[in-house]
Amino acid sequence: MSDPLKHECGVALLRLRKPLDYYAEKYGTTAYGFSKLSLLMEKQHNRGQDGAGIACVGLDVPPGKPFYQLEKSCSSMPLADLLERISGMLEASDQKTSTKALARPFCGEVYLGHLRYGTYGNRTLAACHPMVCDNARRASTLLVAGNFNLTNTPDVFNHLTSLGYHPHGHQDCEILLTMLSHYLGEYHGDLLQAVKNAAAQWDGGFVISGIIGNGDAFAFRDAAGIRPAYYYVDDEVAVLASERVTIQTAFNLGSDDVKELPAGHMIIIPAKGEITLKQCLPHAPVRHCVFERIYFSRGNDADIQRERRALGRAVVPKVLDAIDHDYDHTFFSYIPNTAQVSFHGMLEALDDYRGGHKLRFGMIAVKDAKFRTFISDANHREELFPHVYDVTYGLIQSHEDNLVVIDDSIVRGNTMRRAILPILDRLEPKRIVIVSSAPQIRYPDCYGIDMASFSELVAFQACMDLIHERKMDAFFEETVHQAEEELARPDRDMQNIAARLYAQFTDDELTEAITKRLLPDNLNAELKVVFLSCEDLRRCIPDHTGDWYFTGNYPTPGGNRVVNQALVNFAHNLFIRAY
Repeated sequence: MSDPLKHECGVALLRLRKPLDYYAEKYGTTAYGFSKLSLLMEKQHNRGQDGAGIACVGLDVPPGKPFYQLEKSCSSMPLADLLERISGMLEASDQKTSTKALARPFCGEVYLGHLRYGTYGNRTLAACHPMVCDNARRASTLLVAGNFNLTNTPDVFNHLTSLGYHPHGHQDCEILLTMLSHYLGEYHGDLLQAVKNAAAQWDGGFVISGIIGNGDAFAFRDAAGIRPAYYYVDDEVAVLASERVTIQTAFNLGSDDVKELPAGHMIIIPAKGEITLKQCLPHAPVRHCVFERIYFSRGNDADIQRERRALGRAVVPKVLDAIDHDYDHTFFSYIPNTAQVSFHGMLEALDDYRGGHKLRFGMIAVKDAKFRTFISDANHREELFPHVYDVTYGLIQSHEDNLVVIDDSIVRGNTMRRAILPILDRLEPKRIVIVSSAPQIRYPDCYGIDMASFSELVAFQACMDLIHERKMDAFFEETVHQAEEELARPDRDMQNIAARLYAQFTDDELTEAITKRLLPDNLNAELKVVFLSCEDLRRCIPDHTGDWYFTGNYPTPGGNRVVNQALVNFAHNLFIRAY
């Protein structure tokens, strides 16, 4: 994805199922758990760069000693800083052969790690997970980390205040933690019943993982399965993470060894007793986030590889139309690196179509990871921005060749317009074809991805261009009024009113308007833009139907409220979050 975009956080939960001396004897260290958790987090570092945190709980810590340890970081490189600090604590410990829980720093039986991409709240230690509801009584202490966004935080906040609580703020993690802690107390430590009663009041996408001070660990997933979660259990460990391949790498496993946590289910890993999997939320249609497959999750998962290649293959007929089937005068490439897998799929399909023509392809642009624009003057920053990418010269025949570049998706279009297209234009192609392996992103997300308003979506900007061009402003105002009326209804009865705006135009009309929006001043090459269709997306990724950012079909009632509020905010020039 060429536009910078924050997204879903990463979680890692690890329970060592044998005494620490077992790991010391077999693996040569009581820090085995920390070592594995570090790997689980490192392999998910793409999921959070705003903060990181690790908690460790020991099962047999005597009174007078802390039974848990917690470290967090919100530095510029939080995970590296966090792991370095804890490793330093371990190296400084002079009890290197001890097998007692927490006798060495972060050497216990239960671990909880979190990587934060903030969509709400500040980049501070206070906003980093795991968060703790502390208590001198171990069974009443709760540590929680999650990958989630709630759309109804104000309602949950009001419920807590009605119970006599006084939350310090409106941050959803603090509110969620307080509610879980309340129901754990009300149901005397019955995890399943506590989660059933707390989570039934939440609207949103979530994977919540946690540890009770007595050593019981758990994780549960929203009823629609919006957020991803995978787990693995053997006689040595029980582990849960946001991505399957992360667990495979950390424990050298095959794809079939790692299971997906079912939507609306909870895994309970007690300090003593058998691990159980229980349904904790009522059945709902499963709507796994499809953006996980298109972009967010690491591409070395076997299923994601197949799906992303399928996306690249599916868009080829439109690509061929855009280049007038002129193989001899077309060069194919991709940008950024995350689009490489779909690029390979595109090449596979092109090879089937090309007949006797030779395909020309390669890497045409590379992001300069070390490039920084330190100059404070805004005009100079604009001059430097197009140099974020380095291009490969000598591959394009000047004024004769088409240049086809595939991207994962186009969200805001800022980087495309201000950096990528001007850079590609230096190569003097006759025509530039930008290919999105995702459909047009038309609607805000409220389940964790950092696109919370209509004003930042180039597809909506293009829709408004068409409305103005065709003198449909009265229709727009009427639609906004309908959205305001809809917001007075209960969430469960609400409809997505913003969808009526897009219904006035065909996909091709909107694509043409988006192309105009992306067009930089003084671009010499002809510009064409190609999007994957929603129908092709469903064929390529049939098991992940969470496509609300493309279709407006939100998976929870709160989604329709958020999209209507976002439309009203846009109409009144309110540049604020809609939830």
